[in-house]
Amino acid sequence: MSLTDLIYAGSNAVAGLTEGAVNDAIEKYGESHAVGYPDTAYFLPIIYAATGVKIKTLGDLPAAVGILKSLITNKDDLGEALNAGLATAVGAEIIEAIRYLDGDPYAEDAGIGFVSDPIIRSLGVPLVTGDIPGIAVLLGESADPKTLAAIVKDYQEKGLLTFMVGNIIEQASEAGVKMGLDYRVIPLGHEVTSVIHVVSVAIRTALIFGAVEPGKLADFLAYTKERVPAFVNTFGPIDEVVVAVGAGAIALGFPVIADVEVPEVPGALMTQADHSKTVETSLESRDIKIKVTKIDVPVSVAAAFEGERVRKDTMFAEFGGNKTPAWELVTTGDLAELEDHKITVIGPDIDDAMFEDGKTVRLPLGILVEVAGKEMQKDFETVLERRIHYFMNYIDGAMHVGQRNTVWIRLTKEAYEKGFRLKHIGEVLYAKMRADFDNVVDKCQVTIYTKKEDVEEIYEERVKPIYVQRDDRMSALTDESVEEFYTCLLCQSFAPSHVCIITPERLGLCGAVSWLDAKATKQLDPSGPNQPVVKGQAIDERLGIWASVNEAVATNSQGAVEKVTLYSILEDPMTSCGCFECICGIMPEANGVVIVNREFSDVSPVGMTFGELASMTGGGVQTPGFMGHGRQLIGSKKFMSAEGGLERIVWMPKELKDDVAERLNKAVKEMTGIENFADMVCDETIAIESEAVLEFLESKGHPALAMDPIM
Repeated sequence: MSLTDLIYAGSNAVAGLTEGAVNDAIEKYGESHAVGYPDTAYFLPIIYAATGVKIKTLGDLPAAVGILKSLITNKDDLGEALNAGLATAVGAEIIEAIRYLDGDPYAEDAGIGFVSDPIIRSLGVPLVTGDIPGIAVLLGESADPKTLAAIVKDYQEKGLLTFMVGNIIEQASEAGVKMGLDYRVIPLGHEVTSVIHVVSVAIRTALIFGAVEPGKLADFLAYTKERVPAFVNTFGPIDEVVVAVGAGAIALGFPVIADVEVPEVPGALMTQADHSKTVETSLESRDIKIKVTKIDVPVSVAAAFEGERVRKDTMFAEFGGNKTPAWELVTTGDLAELEDHKITVIGPDIDDAMFEDGKTVRLPLGILVEVAGKEMQKDFETVLERRIHYFMNYIDGAMHVGQRNTVWIRLTKEAYEKGFRLKHIGEVLYAKMRADFDNVVDKCQVTIYTKKEDVEEIYEERVKPIYVQRDDRMSALTDESVEEFYTCLLCQSFAPSHVCIITPERLGLCGAVSWLDAKATKQLDPSGPNQPVVKGQAIDERLGIWASVNEAVATNSQGAVEKVTLYSILEDPMTSCGCFECICGIMPEANGVVIVNREFSDVSPVGMTFGELASMTGGGVQTPGFMGHGRQLIGSKKFMSAEGGLERIVWMPKELKDDVAERLNKAVKEMTGIENFADMVCDETIAIESEAVLEFLESKGHPALAMDPIM
């Protein structure tokens, strides 16, 4: 059979299965029965993107099946056949949605099935920063499980996000591959239709970050081809349905690399039977460049391990976490005096320490990283210090939580058995500091202290005074005290019309980029995403309008956005890309705003979930009354100050409220004298319905109720 014949055979088979599944579901449940995927604001995302149609009930599906069948022309033309591949994707999406009618069909499966909106949003920052340089989709069953596992581990160590479908899931697991979102190796399911959940991720990336308009299929295909660096690897024999699925991937711009002979299409469908070359061929097919820093340690070090959690049953050693004193500090030394690559451990190592409970090593820990360079500045120290958190979490077998003197570190038994010791922490920190900050770090040495008396004495005499100095410096940094703000264009690889303006009192909406971060990044990468915006005279200080800011936004958004205010959510608010941590939106009846974080999946008092709110605000669009932002902004005195500021906050999820309470209370007290303001803010454990929220606010005498109307 020719390639087009194979595609049509598979797409026609899926069309028949889809039509039968829809008819059976309607007969069983009725046309009015709801259908959809969990935790998404985009209905059946592929159909919604392609047609603009919001599938809500089973009765909506027959029309979608009709569209699906119309795409299958059976003409001997590759372009027409690729459209049939898209029809296969639509069919798979419908089949999978019907499987969800009786609950989670993946509850007993090794795969996770549908990937929710919050997960996609959580991946936004690592995708745009390059921590996730590409997306690999693996499908089938390998004749050589050992080499399959090597391929998956290679992708993992290179930082790729890997999705798996089919029996390769068990093959990789049995070969020791660590799986799950925490490891960026995600098993989707065993049925070939499970692969549609990767397609859905790509499509929703365009909806969430790119603000591509539903119904404009050509724009979605252009977006996925140009901005989603994905490819497909198939293992083992492939049938007509797999070929049709592959055609859908090719239509999206994702090349398919098979390990068996296939009819080749240059740049789109190719054979690579040599598994030792699979990774190289795949990366080249999407022009994915990988920057690998070789580090002399006995375990893998990669961004893919960043989410690993070390549980008690797998833990060998523990530091800090309120169990032992622990701290970390990056400070600038004398270039002439520092000894580059000097790693010193002063005190017992983890194999020298006593087992406190007969099982676990617990030690005090002080990590002193001294750096020097001709371009190094004191303001950069905190930027480098915060990277310790990420660099430590890149270690396979390590977990790092917190910062400064609140750190909590765990190491696994597996890492210990492979030979990992404290000196290797120093090796990782040295290598990453030198590689990632090579523009400013010419020398780096690391000293690790584990004697309790050393850790406590050095903290009091050297470390704590530096923390205090920095806190004083940061508290003095205000929007008024600096001459420059900074742009942040990191997210433009996914949201081309979005521009962040970073100020001392307004972090990037992702929560990951502070003003000092942006300043340091400019020094490290002079032509990079963070460029200075000289403030000049404000046009309107209350709203936060500067001519220079408007010019920077208009230029960098290619004219899509012409003006923004930095302190208002009602008048030309700043745009959002999609990877924001929180959304604030007005609740007119309470004369204030609610704030919802992406981890909260329930409906908010404004009648929408986080995902539904995000669908209105993401992708670089301005939505007056709603704005994406980071957690740290809750506590800034500039938070929507044009509308009355922090006192307007009337509702937050309890987890978020507890997280921000200390800095929120401090800021409100300094501005208004109100004590414990967070206690006046409602949460879901108190009320969600509007009337009940208002009753609570009235009982607390919430200041928003007495303020001028917000609208």
